[in-house]
Amino acid sequence: MSGALLDVAGLGKRFGGFVALEAIDLAVAAGERVGLIGPNGSGKSTLVNCISGTLRNETGQVRFAGKVMDGMAAHRRTRLGLARSFQLPRPFHSLTVTENLLIPIEYVVHQRGEGRVDLIARCAELLEMVGLAGRGDDLPAGLTQVEMRKLELARAMAAEPRLLIADEAMAGLSHQEVDDILTLLVRLNDQGVTIIMIEHIMRAVMQFSQRLVVLVAGRKIADGVPEEVIRNPEVERAYLGE
Repeated sequence: MSGALLDVAGLGKRFGGFVALEAIDLAVAAGERVGLIGPNGSGKSTLVNCISGTLRNETGQVRFAGKVMDGMAAHRRTRLGLARSFQLPRPFHSLTVTENLLIPIEYVVHQRGEGRVDLIARCAELLEMVGLAGRGDDLPAGLTQVEMRKLELARAMAAEPRLLIADEAMAGLSHQEVDDILTLLVRLNDQGVTIIMIEHIMRAVMQFSQRLVVLVAGRKIADGVPEEVIRNPEVERAYLGE
């Protein structure tokens, strides 16, 4: 895709003799909302880890905002505007909600050489954005499951990303809580953040995604308009069997 914010070309990853990813091509334009789905073990997490720098791909290339990412450490990719949330929230449990946000905010301000900003005000802005206003002095242990998911997204957004990869941000949530996270993700996208969403809840995927990408056994088998992708016979076989 010409001018893509993220451009993955021919990406491959092995674990010993096991092929986790094979020749994956994926281009994401600035401002897109992309859903990434596939059965368990299809390679979704491995792909995200290669994009974000947690794992190194053996073949192919990852480019972000025109820069080659291969071999670049995860924290440097974050500094360039590529952030992710995790399926299992990973806050610092001994720190308050606000203190959890101060760490990535201070990192971004320091690394980008920006002038002094009101860090507490920025934390309050993020908490308001994700629906956690007034919870800044609480410890993570006092948050509900959906509030923990919101804190995880706030921590990712504290790095002021251009691209956010949301990894199963709705797992284990109720119908209403799923809708709350969907609303938040769409709002972030409306503010200019490009989002790749990995999710197993199909109604959420279909409601959110402008484009749908499907992985099966380490290969990309479909990429296109969601309504067309889910009718793809190969996708149906992957999810429903013969």
